[in-house]
Amino acid sequence: MRTLWLLALLLAELSALAAWGQAPGRRRPRRRLAPVPPNVEVIRDVEFGTGGGRPLRLDIARPKELPPEPMPVIVYVHGGAWRAGSYHGAQNYPLAAQGYFTVNVEYRLSQEAIFPAQIEDCKAAIRWLRANAEKYHLDTNHIGVWGHSAGGHLAALLGTSGDVKELEGMGGNPGLSTKVHAVVDCFGPTEMLHMSAVPGRMDHDSPSSPESRLIGGPIQDNPDKVKRADPLTYIDADDPPFLVIHGERDQTVPINQSEFLVTALKKAEVDVTFVRVKNADHGFSGPAEPSRQEINRLIEEFFNRHLRPTG
Repeated sequence: MRTLWLLALLLAELSALAAWGQAPGRRRPRRRLAPVPPNVEVIRDVEFGTGGGRPLRLDIARPKELPPEPMPVIVYVHGGAWRAGSYHGAQNYPLAAQGYFTVNVEYRLSQEAIFPAQIEDCKAAIRWLRANAEKYHLDTNHIGVWGHSAGGHLAALLGTSGDVKELEGMGGNPGLSTKVHAVVDCFGPTEMLHMSAVPGRMDHDSPSSPESRLIGGPIQDNPDKVKRADPLTYIDADDPPFLVIHGERDQTVPINQSEFLVTALKKAEVDVTFVRVKNADHGFSGPAEPSRQEINRLIEEFFNRHLRPTG
């Protein structure tokens, strides 16, 4: 049964990741999701804060039977070039089935608000989790974050910019920490000024590129704005462990983005594991080695290693 859930999850992931190259537009209607595992409860559209004067929401997936000890938390940030995609996703279902309290978070898309709106909204979700730890039986000393593509960028930025004041925003529950304790970045941009250094299917320096739309202008004309959005800017020795996964043949977000991140994390002596996926394009499409099932297993093992309290 668990294999069937993983396969359904992978199909949902690939559907969301296809949004990177699409023209900007309204948020997609809710798509049909993978089946919910029988031991998992899903609570949809929980308001966690505000962004730009409007409510922000998240979906919860958690075990139906709560464990005696507070649950570690995993946050998923969706992809879609910061301009598409939805927080209504099944990515966390297998992790919730393993005893995690999981959420998929909404953030403002780039056609609604430019950076730093996106990271401010994600940080508001982390503060909300801490503010509601007792209500939901949470262990907020063990929070993991992950995402694919644009979501990988925001997950990495959460990991490197914990409690950076200029990125906190005013989305709710001020004064609480936004630090997290484990990060999985799947092929997210990290050093945007060098994305076009590797040939691919997109001109990232174009005024209409996802990266330019994110910061509100052509990236090469706005290096200070780009630096503010790059996860590399904030790396230091206090950052949490990272698992970075990238397809070697990614023609949308070049693998140099993960290489830059891994090199900088190692230089700061941060615990980082880098998985290069052979034969894989964006979204791990193609004859990926390791397979997508193996990649999901690596992610689960990483979170188990760093978020399960010991002793």
